[in-house]
Formats: sequence, structure tokens, C-alpha cells
Amino acid sequence: MVLDDVPGWLVGWCVDQLGNEPARVLFERRSLSAVFGLRLVDGRDVVVKAREDDGRAVSCVAAQTELAKRGFPCARPITPVVGVGALAVHAEEYRSGGELLRGNSPDVAVRYAAVFAWLMTELAEVAVAPPLPNPRWARWDHTDSGLWPAIGFLDERDQSIVPAYVVETAARARKRLLAADLPCVLGHTDFEAQNLRWHGGDVWAVHDWDSLAWQPEAALAGAACGAFASVSPPTLAPIESSSAFLTGYQGLRGRRFTPEELEIAWAASLWPAAHNARWEILHGSTPQSCDAVRAQAAERLRRANA
Repeated sequence: MVLDDVPGWLVGWCVDQLGNEPARVLFERRSLSAVFGLRLVDGRDVVVKAREDDGRAVSCVAAQTELAKRGFPCARPITPVVGVGALAVHAEEYRSGGELLRGNSPDVAVRYAAVFAWLMTELAEVAVAPPLPNPRWARWDHTDSGLWPAIGFLDERDQSIVPAYVVETAARARKRLLAADLPCVLGHTDFEAQNLRWHGGDVWAVHDWDSLAWQPEAALAGAACGAFASVSPPTLAPIESSSAFLTGYQGLRGRRFTPEELEIAWAASLWPAAHNARWEILHGSTPQSCDAVRAQAAERLRRANA
């Protein structure tokens, strides 16, 4: 890929922060953030990430840096977060390779649970300012008016087309989550198959550190137990696999959740799926999360005592 289509600020930023111009673009991805894989003139391969500066990036990159130092499999940041207009930008190593681990069986769930338990154990030793506000798909703890967190480009669409069962599921799950009084910890809220890579039986890389959040451990594990198998589009894992994930996670963390924590985990497993279901409907996408919410909500809400 050539450099013609990269943002105008990027070349100068690389010279200032990395000491070299990019020679070519290895890859480019744009979603909530813009990610550029670059080969510099001196031969180094780096990744530059730019996202809206909402105040979260400094804490997320600091936590990622500490995890890399501790030997956790993630790319090591090589610059601090630098403001570029309304953007927060940093560069990190290019940790390429690895394979997706696909599947949503209980056995696969336990493999993902082991990585999540390792991650949460390491993050418990990391001290950073809470990366608030939490990512929007996990922001059940928002203080905006109404059920959903304020997201302009979603809110301006016709909300009447969102199915009543999606709204009811989100409302009941959120009510249960907000009723809990549990301490918050640092955790990863986009723990999906698409954000991990594996070498054989070993995890090689965990990506998407912009998705760190500050929530109860049970809520973080619950969200992960529902989302771990998602590639694209996202959906819910089967209930028995979410159960296997939670059981494996508790064993590897060396403590059992209290009954309240288990309820919170099951409630939290539904919130991202409800967010994704709303997204699908408002964008006219294939209703994969919608179908999963419709099929699983009653049992997950029962387990959540919601």
C-alpha cells in the first residue's frame, strides 16, 4: 500500500516521535479508531493508532505498557500518547502473526477463560487512573438520561424500530447491574476472538487496549463470557459455554464468585449483546445479536435474578 491515502499529519508525526518517515503502509483499519501498520525508512515495522481524545487513551496505553513489561502477550507501546488536534495518537510494536481460535464450545470457552484470568491477574497489579468513561458498548453504568448511553449517530435514528425484547432485556440487565455495590477494577471489555491471536495452544497476542474499563470484576468476566467467541459480526456464545467460561475463570483466579457476583456476571453478559442488537437494527444489518438475545435472554436474566 502507498502513502497517498494516509492522513496529512501522519508522516510528520512519525518523524517527530519515531525519528523516521514511513516508507510504506502495511495495513490500515478504521473503526472507532484508525490503525496504521507502517514500515519506516529504517526498516522498523510499527503500528500507529489514532482515536478521538476522550481522556481514556493515556490510562489505556500506560496499562498496556505495564502489561508488556510484565510479559503479558501484547504489543509494547513505543511512544506516549500525543495529541494531534482532536485525536490521541501513539505508536506500538507490530506484533504480527498468530491465528484466530474459532469456536464457541465449552472447551474453547475454558481456553479463553484462562487468558482472561491471566489478564485480570496481571491488571490487578497495574495502577493507572480509571479509563473513564467506559467503552460505549459496555457503558451500562452511564449517567445519561434514558436507557442507553448517549451516542449521537445512533440516537438520531428511529428508535421505534428497536424490538421491544431488546429494550426490555437491556433495561432488566442494567437495573440488576446498577443495584450491585461491588468494587471496580481494571479490565478488558472487548474480549472477543477477533482481538486475540494464537500459536498452537498458546495465546500469542491480545489486542484492542483502547477497550479497557473500570467496572466490577464479575461484570467484566460476565461480558467476556458472552463475547469471547465473536469474530464479525459479534454475537452471544451459547449459555453452556458462558457457564464453562465463568467456572474456569473462577478456578484459575483462585476464588469463587459470591451469589451476587454470579448474578452480576450473567447480567453483564447481556448488555453488550443488547447494544449490538440495537446497532444491527438501527443499521439494517443481519440480526445475529438480535436473534441470540431473543433466544437466550430469558435464561440469562433468570440466572441474573433480573
